[in-house]
Parts: sequence; C-alpha cells; structure tokens
Amino acid sequence: MGMNGLNRELSNSDDEDLKDFTEHVEGSPIVGLDTIENTRCSKYAWLVSLTAAVGGFLFGYDTGIISAILVYLGNDLGKTLNGSEKELVTSITSGGAFIGAVVAGLCADRYGRKMGIYTGCILFIIGAIIQAASYSIAQITVGRAVVGLGVGSAAMIVPLYIAEVAPAKYRGRMISLDNLSITTGQLVSYGIGAAFASVTQGWRYMAAIGAVPAIILCFLLPFCPESPRQLVYHNKRDEAAIVISRIFPDGTDLQVQQKLQHISIHVETNQNMNRSLWWQIKQLYVVGANFRAMFAACGLMAVSQLGGFNSIFYYSGTIFAAVGFDKPIAVGTIIAATNWIFTWINLFLVDRVGRRQILMNTLWLMAAAMACAAVCFHWVPISPSLEITSQQTGWAADVVLASMVVFVAFYSVGAGNIAWMSSEFYPIEVRAVGTMLLTMSCWGSNVIVSASFLTQMENITPSGAFGFYAAISFFGWIGVYFCYPEVKGMTLEDIREVFEHGFGVGFAREKQKELKASSQSSDVRHMNEA
Repeated sequence: MGMNGLNRELSNSDDEDLKDFTEHVEGSPIVGLDTIENTRCSKYAWLVSLTAAVGGFLFGYDTGIISAILVYLGNDLGKTLNGSEKELVTSITSGGAFIGAVVAGLCADRYGRKMGIYTGCILFIIGAIIQAASYSIAQITVGRAVVGLGVGSAAMIVPLYIAEVAPAKYRGRMISLDNLSITTGQLVSYGIGAAFASVTQGWRYMAAIGAVPAIILCFLLPFCPESPRQLVYHNKRDEAAIVISRIFPDGTDLQVQQKLQHISIHVETNQNMNRSLWWQIKQLYVVGANFRAMFAACGLMAVSQLGGFNSIFYYSGTIFAAVGFDKPIAVGTIIAATNWIFTWINLFLVDRVGRRQILMNTLWLMAAAMACAAVCFHWVPISPSLEITSQQTGWAADVVLASMVVFVAFYSVGAGNIAWMSSEFYPIEVRAVGTMLLTMSCWGSNVIVSASFLTQMENITPSGAFGFYAAISFFGWIGVYFCYPEVKGMTLEDIREVFEHGFGVGFAREKQKELKASSQSSDVRHMNEA
C-alpha cells in the first residue's frame, strides 16, 4: 500500500500519532483484502446510486431553469431586468452553492452523507417556494440564493456518497448516473420552460416545479444505507458488513470481513484520533500526495467551469436571441439535449476506456470548437449591447450554433462529467474536506463566469470571450497530460498510493496493467472452477 511513501510525506507533518499508526499497519497483510470486488455487483447498489442521483436532477433543473426564467420574467418583478441584474440573479445561485458546499463539507463526516442530502432537499423546496412567490428582484434573489445552498450541498455530497457505496469496477459509471441526472434535470428544465412559455407568469410554475423531485427524494432516502466507510468510521462495523453484503451478494463472510479490514486500515487513523477541521485542511497541503490529488482534482474542475459551458448554458436564450434566432429557448433546448445524449456516452465509456484517455481525446476538441465559434462571431451582426443589427445573420449564426453543439458534446463526454469523479482521488481522512474544496472550486469558478459573461461579451466582444474559453480548454488538455492519472477499477483505498509517486501518471499506467492481468487470471480461475 506504499506505507513507506506515506511515511515520507508525513515526515513533513507534526502529527506524530498518524506516523505511529502507519508504522503499526505497515506489515499488515492487506494483499487480497478486496477479492470481493471481483464478485457480482447487486441491483441494490445501482438502485441506491440512482436514488441518490435524484439530487443531481435537482442540481440540473434549478441551474438550468434560470435560462428560461430570465427570458420570460418581463416586468413581473416591478421592472425589466438589465444585464447587471440578470447576472446577479444568475450568479447568486453559484454563490449560494459555494457556501452550501462548504457547510456540507464541514458536516459530512460528523453527521454522515445522507444527512447532507436531506438538508439539500429541504433547501430546494424552500428556495422553489420563495422564487415562485417573488414580486421583486430582492425576493427572487433570496430564492435563488437558497436554491444555491441546496445545489452546493447536493453537488458536494451526492458524488461523494456514490463513490463510497459503489464497487470499484463500476464506480465511474455509478457517479456518471449523478451526472446523467444533472443533464436530465437541465433538459427537463428547457422542456418545462418551453411548455410554460405562453402561460401568463409561467416562470412561476417553472420555479415551483423544482420542489417536486426534492419531495420525492425525501421519501426515497430512508431506503438507502449510509456509506459503509462512514459506518466503519463511526464504529458501526456490523451495519457496514450488512451494506457490503447487499452490494456484493455473492461475497463470502470471509470476503466481507476482509473488505471491512481493508477499509478499517485507512479509517482507523480517523477513528482513534481527535482531529480538527484545521488538521484535515492542513493535510491537504503539508502531505505531498494529498496536495497533488487536490491539484489534479480541483484543476480539472476549474477547467470544466471556466471553459465556457456555463456561459452557454446559463445564457443560451440570451446568446441565441443575440445572434438572430426567433425562438431562442427552443434553440437552447438543442444544447441541453446534446448535453444529455453525450452524458450517456460517458456513462458507457468511463469505466471501459478510462477517465484520462477520454479527457485527452476531448479537451483539445472543445478548444477547437470554441475557437471556431470565436472566429464566426466576427461575421455575426451584433452590437456592443448584444442586440442584433441585421436580420441577415446567414451562415455565421448557424456555424456558431453548430460549434456550441460540438463543444457541449465533447464537454459532456469528458470534463463535464469526469471532473465530478475526482473525489475518488482523496484518502478517507481528508475525503470530505477534499471534496468540499473540489466543489468550492466548481462554484467559485461558476460565480466568475455567471457574474461576468454578459459584461465580458460587451467589453471584449463575443469573439474575445469565446477565444478566452478556447484557451482555457487547451491549457486544460496540457494539464491533464502531465497531472491526471488513470484510476479506473482501483479501490478508493488503493488510489492513495498513486499520488505518492508524483502525480502518478506513469505509476497508475503500470497499476492498470497489473489490474488487467489480475482480472484475466481471476476469469480463468472461475472458468476452471466451473
């Protein structure tokens, strides 16, 4: 398990207790403690992941519906919103999500993963009611902020919960269920927006509908277990054994106990010591392996948020109206549908092809698509205030739309979904706090984009804005090449060893070869036994 490497990193820390622990377990017979991972995964594990992913649907719906609401608000709030007010109403959700992620991260270990999901549901319901009943900019801003708290909580807790429940060989696909639910929520939000477009004050219905899936999730969560790693962390080994048995129904009692032992080796460092939040945060910086994991995870998340997708998504109605389309919300639905369809492709590829390989083949194509859009905006007759100056938009507007569709397609297959899987990089003792920082990097970047996009379009022209997004994706591709290792099929307990070898790109490549050889050997043994 690379305990010598871990001890070298911990020599930079003042936590002598943790070093004593690692020396104690260095000789533990951990090889073969995860043989249960080679057995069949139950439908129960998939159902639990799918249920938790309803939180992702809420995330997607409430971030997506704002595009339609902004188009149909009119003067229902006492006045017609200007660009700055639209940016406020949009970006306040991202700001709330930033805070929600922090609160969820601080509470995740103490109160468990499920409690964070419950809290998010309540916030979604309250926020939806406030928005639907708004008659001023201040009221709808408060409603969007409350929804943002729920979005941040869901975005932080749901992928963390699924990662800890899922078997290693399906972890990528199960986390992708959350991402698929996000894109489904976004697609549904566009459909709802189109359905209520001609209804008087239909935007109120759009906002209120966001409470429905939150209520459904509240009723479904009691049927889901707490994460087995959290149960071990809270000294509930018997309950953890039951959950593991339900996830791996063909596993023997010995294999279940071995799995518990493997988890415990890494959880005991947390169990037996009184660790403050400051200690956990410090370990992300003073332990080199943790810092590299954080850099790789948060770096990819920042690229995924700053690369232009949120600008397209939040302001698709505004963009397509500006380039001359008569029905901007209907055209924007093409973007949401593309996002949804290609998330399915990610779901099927991520555990087969691997995270790194997908990113290497999509990020540079995202950059190319954005560069194409930047060039074509030069021929779109648009004023500095983003108003169309001629009805003869011609081929340029069509190519801009096509470029955005291509960008969203590659984004959904790659960075848009894989960035949320990076919580698997963190070891158990800092996983909640690390995932909190991962989610904070998401919403911090999101705030920058949503609060500045319209201003950026006006000040440096659409060509300049989309050229900037192209550069972000290109440099993200370079970063992935050097800093993002492949961890498909590896257990959460084993991934920590990767970042003990620099960014572990080469080391992870060799581990993948070993995993493949081990899997083939296991298949041959099972055939012989049959």
